[in-house]
Amino acid sequence: MNLVELDRALRQLRLSGMAAVLDTRLRQAQAEKMAPLDLVAALVADELRRRQDRLLERRHKHARFRDPERALDTFDFDFNKKMNRALVYELATARFISQREDVLLLGPPGTGKSHLAQALGRAAIQQGYRVIYREAHTLLEEITDATLDGTRKAYLADLAAVPLLIVDDLGMRKLAHTAAEDLLEVIMRRYERASTLLTSNRPVDDWGKLLGDTAAVTALLDRLLHHAHVLKCGPRSWRTKVQTDLRPEDAVR
Repeated sequence: MNLVELDRALRQLRLSGMAAVLDTRLRQAQAEKMAPLDLVAALVADELRRRQDRLLERRHKHARFRDPERALDTFDFDFNKKMNRALVYELATARFISQREDVLLLGPPGTGKSHLAQALGRAAIQQGYRVIYREAHTLLEEITDATLDGTRKAYLADLAAVPLLIVDDLGMRKLAHTAAEDLLEVIMRRYERASTLLTSNRPVDDWGKLLGDTAAVTALLDRLLHHAHVLKCGPRSWRTKVQTDLRPEDAVR
C-alpha cells in the first residue's frame, strides 16, 4: 500500500486527523528515527486532537453565541472591583452544571452580564457540556414559532435536555403577553434537571410588572432561585466609559 492508498484508507475509516498529518509524521519519523510505537502514538494523538477540535467547533456553532469571542481572560474585573470574582471563577469550573444549579446575573446595562454569560458558556463547552445561548426575546419568539407550526413539544423537550441554557438580556425589549407563561414552562421543565443561566438589567422585584403576570413570575423565581448563584454586576457601565473616553471629534460620529 503506497502513501496515496493509505491516505484514502484512513479517510474511509474516518481517521481524517491521521490522514491530514500522515506525510508530515512519516517525514518526522525518518528524520528523528522514531520507534514504530512512537509514530503510531503520535498519529493517534493527532486524530484525537482533531476530533476534540471538531466537537468543540460543533458545540460552539450549536450554542449560537451572539459574541463568540467573549472569554473570561478578556473581562476587566478591575473596572468594577466589587464584583465577586471568586464566584465567577467558581462558575467557570462548570461544577454548578453537574449539580444542576442555576445562575442569575443582575445589573444595569453595560456592566458585563452578557460578556460573562457567554464566557461561562464557552467554559462549559470546553469542559464537555452542550450549551444553548439565546437572547430572551429570541427564545420567546422561537417558542411562539414552534407553537404555531406544531413543534412546541419537541422544541421545549430539546431546551429541557441541554445541560446549560443561557437566557440573556431579559428586560431589554418589550415581550409578548405570553412571555411569563412560556418562561415558566421552560424553567419548570429544567428545574433540578439542568442548569439555566439568566441575565437581566431589572431587579427581580420588577419582573412581575415586566412580564405582566405576577403569579407566573413568582412561580418562576421560586424555582429559579431555589438552587441559584446570584451575581450582581456593576455598578459602572462599560458603554458609558467608552463614550466618556471618546475624543470630541469621535463623539459626534
